[in-house]
Amino acid sequence: MSIDPAGNGEFGRRTVPQQPIVPRTASQALRPEAGTPPPKRSRASRSQIVVFMNFIVTTAVLLVIATGVAVFVGKSEFDGPGPSTTTSNFLVRPSTGVAEIADQLERRGLISDSRIFRIGVRAYDKDAALKAGEYEIKAGASMRDIMDLLESGKSVLASLTIPEGLTVAQAFQRIAEHDALTGDMPAQMPPEGSLIADTQRFTRGATRQQIIDKMIADQQRLVESIWARRISGLPLADINEFVTLASIVEKETARGDERSRVAAVFINRLNKGMRLQSDPTILYGLFGGKGRPADRPIYQSDIDKPTPYNTYIIDGLPPGPIANPGRASLEAVANPSQTDDLYFVADGTGGHVFASSLDEHNENVARWRAVQKKQAEEAAKATTDPASVTGAGPATDVQQ
Repeated sequence: MSIDPAGNGEFGRRTVPQQPIVPRTASQALRPEAGTPPPKRSRASRSQIVVFMNFIVTTAVLLVIATGVAVFVGKSEFDGPGPSTTTSNFLVRPSTGVAEIADQLERRGLISDSRIFRIGVRAYDKDAALKAGEYEIKAGASMRDIMDLLESGKSVLASLTIPEGLTVAQAFQRIAEHDALTGDMPAQMPPEGSLIADTQRFTRGATRQQIIDKMIADQQRLVESIWARRISGLPLADINEFVTLASIVEKETARGDERSRVAAVFINRLNKGMRLQSDPTILYGLFGGKGRPADRPIYQSDIDKPTPYNTYIIDGLPPGPIANPGRASLEAVANPSQTDDLYFVADGTGGHVFASSLDEHNENVARWRAVQKKQAEEAAKATTDPASVTGAGPATDVQQ
């Protein structure tokens, strides 16, 4: 066995000196040993994450700022004065959407931007609240003003007046010619006397059928309400005869202060079994709802011509009305004056004089003839008004 000169034991073998074991205290022995630390990230990796996160945050901030600016600018535009310099009417047709309304407003120069109007209306949740109609938009109205106006439904109303005494055919002509109404006329006319004589107010674009339906319904309610309040003992079999007599009264006089007295003449004649002898009934029998031409007099042959409406020939009332009576004439027939009058004739002032006997009536007719003669002399031309001798006895003022 050889000896290592270095003192390492066996020859040729080196030994590693061992570290002396240092005893630990009790507290040190109880401490947990440190774990293996995680691997460190590279500096390049740390830089990419930071850059991405910074981009996200920056983008979000910019979007918030841009949105806020857009909302502010849009609201200012929505609430600010509009571009119009004059007051204009604007029509919203039924079933028109917000987008189409906005485009029309922009094309008319009433708003500056249709997109802002659409967004504003939707932001206020008014999409379904805008109403059809014709609206008066003031100069400089803001988009918000316009939205509120269209939501309110306070549209400009058109009007159609049907005077008392027009026939259904004449009323239909006015309805057909009214340019604020739309749609076709009904193929068939309603019965004579069934349309109310009144002024109809409606939104431009309403249909003609809607107006006619309303006029029929209004007249029915009016007639039924007055008929229910009639005095007892009237020689009228039903509500049709009531409207028929009211239409004759309507055509005989335009004076409100004498309608009930004219009605009394016809009521008295019916009670006595006398013929009504009303000139307007002759005309309706000859010309129907179109009416007599303005320059057409009543001839003696007209009085003698039999028609269902010629009350110089038939007994009692004609088969139906000869015009659309108004409220005053309906009220006059339902509550006529209590008189003995059986005749009346024009007095030359737009009214009539009444008489209870034929002799007195003939004197009144003679006075009317004198008035006519004087008028003819003053006008230096012949003036004949056969229809002025009405209802009250023989119509002697006719042309042969």
